[in-house]
Amino acid sequence: MSDLAHNLDSVHRRIERAAQSAGRDPATIALLAVSKTFPADAVREAHAAGQRAFGENYVQESIAKIETLADLRAELEWHFIGPLQSNKTKPVAQHFDWVHSVDRLKIAQRLAEQRPDGLPPLNVCLQVNISGEDTKSGVAPAEVPSVAREIAALPKLRLRGLMSIPEPADDAEAQRAPHRALRELFERLRAEGLELDTLSMGMSSDLEAAVLEGATIVRVGTAIFGARQYAQ
Repeated sequence: MSDLAHNLDSVHRRIERAAQSAGRDPATIALLAVSKTFPADAVREAHAAGQRAFGENYVQESIAKIETLADLRAELEWHFIGPLQSNKTKPVAQHFDWVHSVDRLKIAQRLAEQRPDGLPPLNVCLQVNISGEDTKSGVAPAEVPSVAREIAALPKLRLRGLMSIPEPADDAEAQRAPHRALRELFERLRAEGLELDTLSMGMSSDLEAAVLEGATIVRVGTAIFGARQYAQ
């Protein structure tokens, strides 16, 4: 077994243990392998180990990677999870299956307008600034219900749920608190009639806390691919 395959197996075991602690079926929690900054060969290796869903943050890098792996397109699911500027929505609308980082109505409107007719609806999550950080993107919790309803009405999109990137914390309860707040907001939207099924929350350092609070997708990069090397 390669190191990457071993890492994938270890992450799946972490998810399974957390799900069992929460009394949940591990099959209801999807692993999104965050492949940003890693080469197409790493994605190909992860695919060979059984991984199918991959998360990317940077438009230019991700489109090049998707094109390099065109032979696997039918087997891979591409999720855009990074900040998205309005002038870069078109290639994302054309090439991705999911966008987790819709942080304002304008981005959703542009994605809807630019989604090609021949493709299925683009799955989107509304990013919520659940910790209220000035430096974080996302809709303020109080504004989520109105923005979510407007996005849900757009053509060529399917609003699947909510996403957050909480402020990092070391304490287990401190990790759980923002995930719990996002879940409660998600449950409120469902009670108000929105057909949502996705809570995208939890990363390498806090996936257990996220699973305990109801995550349906955890976004894990470092624990699978290793530490990232960013260009200076």
